[in-house]
Amino acid sequence: MNFYTRKWIKPEDLNPNGSLFGGTLLRWIDEEAVIYAIVQLENPNIVTKYISEINFVSSARTGDIIEMGIEAIDFGRTSLTMRCEVRNKITRKTILSIDKLVFVNLDENGTPSPHGKTEIHYNYLGIEPDKRD
Repeated sequence: MNFYTRKWIKPEDLNPNGSLFGGTLLRWIDEEAVIYAIVQLENPNIVTKYISEINFVSSARTGDIIEMGIEAIDFGRTSLTMRCEVRNKITRKTILSIDKLVFVNLDENGTPSPHGKTEIHYNYLGIEPDKRD
């Protein structure tokens, strides 16, 4: 799993208990995942179809740096399925995990459309898969 996006937790990100508000974290994850899908499927017309059980494992507090990891696990005819993990950048402790996020490729009319992809490609990063960190 690749962890590319990091967030610094600020006071405005917190719930009344002083920990990271789950809704804020889910918004960040949905945005990260749809950007990943757009790049992989080479189409800006992507929608979130399904998010499986969300497992909040631990919390984050002001000043923590978190990182979001996304991994493609299946290419459907019109969809891309991913999994996600969010962890504390310093301690590596898992904050949240989601086993399945499904995004659907749409045509210009908003109809599910075959994307023709079968595997992850890294050429948009300018590096080969075996040279990632």
